[in-house]
Amino acid sequence: MIKLSVIIITFNEDKNIGRCLDSITGIADEIIVVDSFSKDATEQICKSKGVKFVQHAFEGHIEQKNYAASLSSFTHILSLDADEALDDTLKKSILEVKANWKCDAYEMNRLTNYCGSWIKHCGWYPDRKLRLFDKTKGKWGGTNPHDRYEIQKGASTGYLKGDILHYSYYTIEDHYKQIEYFTNISSKEAFQKGKHAPLIKVYMSPMLKFIQSYIIKLGFLEGSAGWTICRLSAWASYMKYKKLRALYKAN
Repeated sequence: MIKLSVIIITFNEDKNIGRCLDSITGIADEIIVVDSFSKDATEQICKSKGVKFVQHAFEGHIEQKNYAASLSSFTHILSLDADEALDDTLKKSILEVKANWKCDAYEMNRLTNYCGSWIKHCGWYPDRKLRLFDKTKGKWGGTNPHDRYEIQKGASTGYLKGDILHYSYYTIEDHYKQIEYFTNISSKEAFQKGKHAPLIKVYMSPMLKFIQSYIIKLGFLEGSAGWTICRLSAWASYMKYKKLRALYKAN
């Protein structure tokens, strides 16, 4: 059976980290938490559960996760966010893979809880994520804050049954705060890469986003939660491009 390192990055996650750590009991041979100098009880909770707790200045989601992976003692890694946890089916699947590792990396579905409701439409499910991997076969990439694990050309990928349970937002205010945070990061990343936001994109992108998530992706089936999610997803698209235009004007 292979040895498995679980890596998690944190910043002020005392509301979530305990649940995350409890969900990997019995499958992790090593747990590494890389923390960006939290000001809440994250450190105390982690240390009480016997994890390897490392503080490291935050340079970006991609950079932080690659740093965390570099600290692992074992080649095989499961990467989780602090607001995520494994359901029982996924835990069983991971144990089976540990006993019989066949692929270079494995994908799994992620199911998101929004203000108390589990969301299976709006384009939010199955939200497949590649989170279990041989660290010699790839690295974290993408565009901050939307990181993804990128495996090497020719590497094999499998699929595991079960869900990552994602406790994303406890209140609508949490959603607004994350939109502000993420659009700040994504607009700066786009600016640094020389991407532009013509006015037609500023206004058309949110409209298309809403139509896609609410109608095509059946967000209306989620009732009021679906309406809120799709409306705020459109708002996030608008804010990203509006901030990008502002960066060009300022520079």
